[in-house]
Amino acid sequence: MHRLLPRLVTDAAELHPAAPAVVLDGVMLDYGALEERSNRFARSLVAHGVRRGDRVALWLYKSPDAIVALYGVMKAGAAYVPVDPAAPAPRLAYIARDCDVAGLVTTSERATALDEAFGGRAPMRALWFADLADGKDAPRVAGLPGVPWSALAAESGDAFASPALEDDLAYILYTSGSTGEPKGVMLSHRNCRVFTDWAAETFGLTARDRVANQAPFHFDLSTFDLYSTARAGAALYPVSPRIASFPAAVAKRWAEDRLSVWYCTPSSLVLMLTRGGLEKQDLSALRVLLFAGEVFPNKYLRQLMALAPHARYANLYGPTETNVCTWLEVASSPEGDVPLSIGRACPFDETLVLDDSLKSVPAGGVGELWVRGASVMQGYWGKPERTALALQSLDIAPGIRDRAYRTGDLVRARPDGNLELLGRRDHQVKTRGYRVELGEIEARLAAHPAVDESVVVAIPDDEITNRLLAVVVTKAGAEVTADQLKQHCAVTLPRYMVPEALEFRASLPRTSSGKVDRRALADPQSPKESR
Repeated sequence: MHRLLPRLVTDAAELHPAAPAVVLDGVMLDYGALEERSNRFARSLVAHGVRRGDRVALWLYKSPDAIVALYGVMKAGAAYVPVDPAAPAPRLAYIARDCDVAGLVTTSERATALDEAFGGRAPMRALWFADLADGKDAPRVAGLPGVPWSALAAESGDAFASPALEDDLAYILYTSGSTGEPKGVMLSHRNCRVFTDWAAETFGLTARDRVANQAPFHFDLSTFDLYSTARAGAALYPVSPRIASFPAAVAKRWAEDRLSVWYCTPSSLVLMLTRGGLEKQDLSALRVLLFAGEVFPNKYLRQLMALAPHARYANLYGPTETNVCTWLEVASSPEGDVPLSIGRACPFDETLVLDDSLKSVPAGGVGELWVRGASVMQGYWGKPERTALALQSLDIAPGIRDRAYRTGDLVRARPDGNLELLGRRDHQVKTRGYRVELGEIEARLAAHPAVDESVVVAIPDDEITNRLLAVVVTKAGAEVTADQLKQHCAVTLPRYMVPEALEFRASLPRTSSGKVDRRALADPQSPKESR
């Protein structure tokens, strides 16, 4: 029981109830209030039929109440399912149906869009509206009861005994899927705690720290921000939705708030360096800077380390299915252009470099990275075939078999034992720190009646790792514009998956085997049509 994630808040509230837990837009929520309000919400969930093992979706922007909600869900014994707050309503409806959510926490202005997306047949038992704290009645969606946030005041804020166990699901994170549908990665309390406990200890978080939170809650980087911070009794400073899209505003706010711990994607940091005027800010409070999610170009990392030479830096690696599983302490500014390694396995996991026959490759050889250990996911929600492909039982040592996760990343061990990341085996790419299956975007484009063929390719970009280019062949006589196809994608895809550029071609280039030649598509000299 002591390994449950909400226990972190309970412990912090017992030690220092008046200490800041969350600070956002001038509003401070202390640990005592976070504990009390999450207990009230847990009781409200239970009163409306939410039980241990259920799922509750969160579709709302960052706020202190959003954090109350996710802790309350876990206290009730359920798993929270955070959905990109900027995602269109049909995507939320798909996810809600896919994992059969028992409840949804959102805001009242989304009610009409939700009613349309669900078509009058929503799977949950009730909806909670976090913006209705002033006694206003909650709207009904698809005939379901709505609960205003003000109704939580009627529930007790006393200690709530969660029925969950540490191997129960704590949350489900939906990632892009190659079949055209997102897939839900199932993570338990134990999966998360082994990483966040290790991170809090390794990077020395204390109650004096002020921790930045830029990652959205549907992105696995947020687990460090939320739970390592709570474990230390530190203060979490989420980026306000008002400034999240403006690198200069984020950089200025973090410096003014004297934040001591940052955990970001490299692309976020690069934008602060190139467009956010980070060099003008006072970074003397920065103590620890962690980055993950994509390769950090050395030229920008050198700039950052020159601005804050006193800080501690580390490169963390791991897909959503494992959270962080390897890490590298960056003790000095990198030289040249050879990317940093992803380091060695964290103490709670083991890395394996295997060939196509699932045999260990010789030292220095190229192989696929597999991960086994305590942080590895439970599987993909409702997708046993996908789970069986990703999680396989391997011969680890003579007489020892264990389950391991197939990352799809190609690596090799350097002479110092650190792992060098070489690329992907498939069509998965990173953009803005998000992992994207190009096949999901291609499937959406192919669904448009004017599209005959479509391929999406990634164009390398120093600032955001990759920009997405869609190349389209339309059906004979069909008329469609690039803007219309982008709007078509935006109906169901999150903003970061909508192609930034779209080109029309008479046909797609092919290799000698008849496959689409993706390299040729990325060639700026190849023929295009304007439209």
